Amino acid sequence: MFGFKYYTPTKVIFGKDTEAKVAELVEEFGGKKVLIHYGGGSVIRSGLMQKVTDALDAAGISYVSLGGAVPNPRLSLVYEGIELCKKEGVDFILAVGGGSAIDSAKAMGYGVANEGDVWDFYSKKRQAKACLPIGVILTLSATGSEMSDSSVITKEEGMEKRGYNSDLCRPKFAIMNPDLTMTLPDYQTACGCTDIMMHTMERYFTSGGNMELTDAVAEGLLRTVKSRAVILTENPADYDARAEVMWAGSLSHNGLTGCGNNGGDWSCHKLEHEIGGLFDVAHGAGLAAIWGSWARYVYKDCLPRFKRFALNVMEVEDQGSDEEIALRGIEAMEDFYRQIKMPTNLRELGIDPTEEEMALMAKKCAAGVGGHCGSAKVLEEADMLAIYKASR
Repeated sequence: MFGFKYYTPTKVIFGKDTEAKVAELVEEFGGKKVLIHYGGGSVIRSGLMQKVTDALDAAGISYVSLGGAVPNPRLSLVYEGIELCKKEGVDFILAVGGGSAIDSAKAMGYGVANEGDVWDFYSKKRQAKACLPIGVILTLSATGSEMSDSSVITKEEGMEKRGYNSDLCRPKFAIMNPDLTMTLPDYQTACGCTDIMMHTMERYFTSGGNMELTDAVAEGLLRTVKSRAVILTENPADYDARAEVMWAGSLSHNGLTGCGNNGGDWSCHKLEHEIGGLFDVAHGAGLAAIWGSWARYVYKDCLPRFKRFALNVMEVEDQGSDEEIALRGIEAMEDFYRQIKMPTNLRELGIDPTEEEMALMAKKCAAGVGGHCGSAKVLEEADMLAIYKASR
């Protein structure tokens, strides 16, 4: 195993009606003028926005609002939010929604608290020195951004999708009421479950050191989300299943499932970022579409982990060679994706990239990671292109 840093400063308030505590939490962390950032009209139609503003009004907390966060959140909206925050003297950002709203809020927080272009952080030109405090009311279990140090933003010019990591952006609090996810379309729920599992799998499939305890946590989380995702395809109103998935989303991306390894693989995420950037697909669906091709490309270089995954997560029979077991585990994972109506290749995702587009994605992916990425197997541009081609 390797040494590690585990830092999770986010205060979590979990359960029914917890959104009622939003004003006292904003006050606790010093907010006096709040930007409420959200996505589309569902937050308004559901009545959640009214509950939030009523609570802030009752506490005498001033606020302005900015909607418009979309999947693969856009840099242009981040710029708009930065200008609004500066104009209104905002000192706290409240994200109401899922990962898109949270990631946009984090980027806005960087932009207000630092001089210069916020994109510099995402393009790895410099490091942020500060971030406005962020609070979250979560309405979609997926990205884990409510407890993570990461955010991902898409720059429209060139459709570049890039992530930035810093402990500065970790939310001060996260309000998590599983009831707020009840009205999600089945497709979004399945995409969210896929993303949650992938955040743990990226940390699990490594060729570096591992801890038995961390592995057990990761495997338990993966089994739980897998089983609850199936339950939610049959009964979307199952509160306990939604609660398990919501908590798993936070634990999958707050660092817990990576303690003691070498930092994770992250190749699937990097590969998907280029798919999402170019074709604007749902992130979870893009991950499902690329995973099987990635897994078959790298498993021989990380065979013990793939065998363990097959036995302990996918629960295949312990018969045959290690390679046969590993391949059955990959096949079982793809069967699970199909069961929850996720794609297992790019055609099922609804896209058919040309040779030129795949070459462009591989080139941009390699450039975005500094030439190579991966732990299960180190991938360079030629490897990335081979995986894109195999996923068609």
